[in-house]
Amino acid sequence: MLNDAEFALVAREVKQRSGAVLTRDMGGAVEIRLHPPSRREGFGSVGELIGAARIRPDGSLWNQITDTLAHAETRFFRDRAQFEKLRGEILPNALARRGHERVRVWSAACATGQEPYSVAMLVDDMRNEGLNPNVEIVATDLSPRLIDKARAGLYTQFEIQRGLPIRKLIAHFEKAGDLWRISDRLRAGVKYEQHNLMKHPGHLGQFDIVLLANVLPLFDPETAAAVLDRVADLLAPGGAIMLGAGETLPESANGFTLENGFAHRASDAARVAAA
Repeated sequence: MLNDAEFALVAREVKQRSGAVLTRDMGGAVEIRLHPPSRREGFGSVGELIGAARIRPDGSLWNQITDTLAHAETRFFRDRAQFEKLRGEILPNALARRGHERVRVWSAACATGQEPYSVAMLVDDMRNEGLNPNVEIVATDLSPRLIDKARAGLYTQFEIQRGLPIRKLIAHFEKAGDLWRISDRLRAGVKYEQHNLMKHPGHLGQFDIVLLANVLPLFDPETAAAVLDRVADLLAPGGAIMLGAGETLPESANGFTLENGFAHRASDAARVAAA
């Protein structure tokens, strides 16, 4: 088990680099998750990894530690009710607003890609129904390692079993040894880019839908509100931000309404109600 000083140092560095908050009760899980990078770097223990990170001036080991600890769990079609609302209401409304213009969707903390590929499968379903949606999917994450895995589109049997309906497995995946590979067509439909949510995402452009599910709980309330504000700066009029099941808006977040897991600008909700 990490001692108090080691844990405090790791928690401070991870928060500084990613905004993610690690609490002392997570000490055992943190140590377990740091075993692979410790071995990969040739250290005999997690304590040796942390000690080396303290003295190496380039910060590369802290970046690896942050990469390992500062991301949310993910799986295909996590929070199924939200994806059903996305498919049945949010996406069709965005397409109707845009007309012939492209609808842009941002998976803002995509981890290993299950979330944006879930959206790509929904869009493919719409195409198969003859709706011909014009949708661009952009996915970002802090971790280059996770982005590389997402781009590869290769998943273990365990990852496949977590949330992916069998009909979608048959339609969109093929066996690749002991792994499953998502189709080239769906991989080509998602654009991956590295981005840290602690920074303003203005370079990504405007979006009609942002997926931010199960991300805000990683932060303290002040940081979560700031992340939400930065994300909302990119939201097109009438746009929506998808949160996780049971999530609430940060107390200090102003100017938003939350309905069935989707946050909207309060000004947009008022305009729709008045129409």
